[in-house]
Formats: sequence, structure tokens, C-alpha cells
Amino acid sequence: MERTDTPAKQQDLNTLTLPEFAELLRQSGYTRRLIELARDEDLGEPAHDWTGELMFASDDQSSVQMRSREPGVVAGLAFLKELVDAFDGMGEILWAAKVNDGDRVEPGTVLAEFSGNARALVALERTMLNLISRLSGIAARTNQFVQLVETTNAKICDTRKTTPGLRAFEKYAVRCGGGTTHRMGLYDAVLIKDNHLAGVSCENLATKIEAVAYKIDNEATKLWFVQVEVDTLDQLKQVLGAKAGVVDIVLLDNMTIEELSQAVAMRDGSESRVLLEASGGVSKATVSAIARTGVDRISVGGLTHQAQSLDIGLDSV
Repeated sequence: MERTDTPAKQQDLNTLTLPEFAELLRQSGYTRRLIELARDEDLGEPAHDWTGELMFASDDQSSVQMRSREPGVVAGLAFLKELVDAFDGMGEILWAAKVNDGDRVEPGTVLAEFSGNARALVALERTMLNLISRLSGIAARTNQFVQLVETTNAKICDTRKTTPGLRAFEKYAVRCGGGTTHRMGLYDAVLIKDNHLAGVSCENLATKIEAVAYKIDNEATKLWFVQVEVDTLDQLKQVLGAKAGVVDIVLLDNMTIEELSQAVAMRDGSESRVLLEASGGVSKATVSAIARTGVDRISVGGLTHQAQSLDIGLDSV
């Protein structure tokens, strides 16, 4: 089956600046929906913060600062407006960010300042801190991995191993930490994994992949990339032999350092220009050695599912 051209590609999200990426996520509507859901699970229906309503008069005013209580990397301030707006029915809040997403901070750093209705501020506090602390923890952990490979050409990538419902925010946080966005979901790229290839022999691997590419062409599907997972060098050899433009990235799953080095040599010695991505069992103890093999990308599920929230609080001023 002859391919007529190269499939149309979606924009590489990693070419977007952080403000552009945040705006793209905002336009999707996901961020607003998630913030409103977080608000509603805290305030209930009908909405009440009984403690705030009992302790403050409806016109009481207050001023607070959001401060980091430990070193880290900030993420999520781009969504402060949505957070404040979600609680605007309780009273007016004025706010100003004092640092930028992606900035490194030390204990005591003021991240943002807020002033306005006291009831609204105490109602907003926990929802806002939960999100900013979570995202900043992911950004800080990502940055640790990025620093461990900074002398190589390898990029640190996220995965779909995200908290259900929070993917848009968590992938934004990875970018704040210097990491790279992998596909956002099942809808924007193709990743052919072992379960998809069950029953396909190694010898028929290239033919199967080319057939998938043919379907993509026929359906005029606009995808970001096509990626294929392999767990042996024999499978890699077959993928490297596929027609040019069929595969963009090969995922090298759970390979040893020696196998990864061999995979890079095989790719470099072929006519293929696919990117090679290492995955499986990546930790801070192993990532540097993996990067030195010459792979282009390293995907780390632990950026999100093993991140610990950064300690951030609101202090009255």
C-alpha cells in the first residue's frame, strides 16, 4: 500500500510558551470545569462555608499573602484568575501574582497577594492551595529530573499517568518544571503499544505499522505524531525498516543501558530519523545513565504520580 504523502500534523505543544500553553488549556474549558468542581465539592449545594459565615460579617475585609514554605518551582499561577472568579459570588477579591510560573522559590517567597471580602478569601483558600501546591510539587520534581540530564540532549517527557480529571493542569506543571509534553490524551496522537500488537509477529511489524499509516492518510486524521513501542532490538530493526515518515518516535520499553546504547547505534546507522524514547523504571538514580546512551526522550510517569505537593500557605498581613 503506497503512501501518497506525509500525514498532516497537529501543532507541537512544546513550541508554545507557558502563557500560550495555559491559554490553550483555558480555551478547552477543562480548567474552568475542574476548578468549579473543586469549589463545589468543598462548598456543597447550596454553597456554604459555615465557619467563615459565622466568624466574619458579610462586609469584613482581609488581606493575605500566598507564601512558599519550602524551596521548589512554582506552577499554577496562570490559573489564579479562574480560581478567584469561581468564588466571586461570595464577594470581591483583588489579587496580584508576585512571581511567574516556572520560577524557583525559597521558603518565605511571596507568590501572590490577595485582598477583599474576608468570607470569600477563606472559602477560596483550600481549593486554591490544593491546586497550586500540587502543581508546584510536580514542577519541582520535574525540574529535578531535568537537571539530572542537562548535560545531554535528552528531553524529560510526561505520560498519561496523571490524576483523573487533573491532566491539563498536571501537564502544564511538567512544562513549568522544564519538562516536555507527551500526547495530551488518546485523541491527539497514535502510540501503538504491546497490547495493540498482540498476535503480530516481529517479521510483520513494519507491514502492520504501514497499514496503520495508510488508514491515517485515508481518514485525513490530523495527529501530533505516530509512535511505536518495542521491547526488543529485533522489533526495533523492523520499525527502522518501515517507510520514511510512517513513524515519528520509537518507545524503547524497559531496555537495559546496554540495549538502549545499541538501539541508538542502530538508529544512527540506518536511514531512519525517528526519535528514540526510553521508558520504564526511570528514577532519579537511573535517568542520567539513560540519557547518556544518546536517546532523544525519556518518559517518566513518576513526574506526576509520585510527586509530593509543595508546602504553600496563606498568611494574613
